[in-house]
Amino acid sequence: MADSLVLSVSALNRYVKSVLDGDINLKTVFVKGQISNFKAHFGSGHYYMTIKDEKAQIRAAMFKNANSRLKFMPENDMSVIIRGRVTLYEQGGEYQLVIEDMQPDGTGALALAFEQLKQRLEKAEIFAEGHKKPIPQFPGKVGVITSASGAAVRDIINIVERRYPVCEIVLYPVSVQGEGSARQIAEALDYMNKNKSADVIIVGRGGGSIEDLWSFNEEEVALAVYNSEIPVISAVGHETDFTICDFAADLRAPTPSAAAELAVPSAEDMLEYFYQMKNRFYRSIDAGISQRESKVNLYSLSLKKNCPADHIESLMQRIDSLYSAIKSNAEFGMKNRESRLRELVTKLSLQNPAGILAKGYSVVTKGGKTVTRSDEVSAGDKLDIRLNEGSIKCEVIQ
Repeated sequence: MADSLVLSVSALNRYVKSVLDGDINLKTVFVKGQISNFKAHFGSGHYYMTIKDEKAQIRAAMFKNANSRLKFMPENDMSVIIRGRVTLYEQGGEYQLVIEDMQPDGTGALALAFEQLKQRLEKAEIFAEGHKKPIPQFPGKVGVITSASGAAVRDIINIVERRYPVCEIVLYPVSVQGEGSARQIAEALDYMNKNKSADVIIVGRGGGSIEDLWSFNEEEVALAVYNSEIPVISAVGHETDFTICDFAADLRAPTPSAAAELAVPSAEDMLEYFYQMKNRFYRSIDAGISQRESKVNLYSLSLKKNCPADHIESLMQRIDSLYSAIKSNAEFGMKNRESRLRELVTKLSLQNPAGILAKGYSVVTKGGKTVTRSDEVSAGDKLDIRLNEGSIKCEVIQ
């Protein structure tokens, strides 16, 4: 034991690290596995994770200088193929895999990156239909953001000049592939908006591989298109090519040539449209005049049928008829009332006391009260006797 070399933990880890780092077989290894416990360190930008299969696992790290080259974002449960080197993390005493490159297993990195960004921007409503702006019908200026030397710009210029020669073309040349091209496209969109350079903007390029078109799949281009106050037509690649820029744009054109046709109207079509409108206008005027003539004739006939003089004569006759009816009814009523009155007078006359007195009868009263029986008076009572003509005062003797 005394002859044995006693090492510190640090020294032992350092030695093991040197052994691992010195093994040529471990300097470059390719490992296939599944990601778990993934963590993107906010401060340093490094990625930390565990790579595992059904039977084992290994700690792994991917430092910022390596992960900045990734087109996709690693996620838990993702199957990947890794190129890296095996070393030891001295402080923790754990051996680990330092990842230099990573590719999705079974699908391309760019295809995965495309889907990841598409889903993220879709959740952020960058592709929302409610945000999309209408393309102006008669633009005075068409902005074109593309390569100055590509076939796309020649096609756009030729079609715009042929279809709508009064329109001005404002070209902002940019690189459409390679490093820095996405930044140039975004800056061109920003410049045209700040300077109000156009009424509508076409942004795009001709066809190519997914790598060639990748500038139009960058988030900064999508956000620049989304934030553009000027309507944007995206025309990237061929009809079967779709990019993130297409989804963010106000309108997607299958090709740059189609974008030019969508951006401006056809002068020939406009002339034909104006001719049609003129003919429709004249037909509408003729129809309106005929309709109004028919109405005038109808009103004239109606006026004759409803002439005021004829109407007044009819009313006068109606008044005369009503007057005669009222007079007749009144006379008939008066006769009925006269007959009834005579009947009442006759009845009243029959019951008049004066009539009874005229026949020789008299009325005897005592103290103002009529006497009808002999037992109502006594000897010595003073009575008043009313005759037909005059009255007699007398005294009861017996």
